[in-house]
Amino acid sequence: MKVADLSTEELKELISTIIEEKFRELFDPDYGLELREDFIQHLETSAASKDRIPFEEVKRKLGLI
Repeated sequence: MKVADLSTEELKELISTIIEEKFRELFDPDYGLELREDFIQHLETSAASKDRIPFEEVKRKLGLI
């Protein structure tokens, strides 16, 4: 299909999609990358864990308070 064959609405949607993808690439360098299976499993294990660090402690460790 050629651009000339697109309706005005289809062209607008195409342009919008391209702009959105470019912004994502600019502001999120990891956009489009996939997570490794072992990392996904680690995240799931971590999320299921009952061990938590209080937010105040995290801020203190990072020197934010």
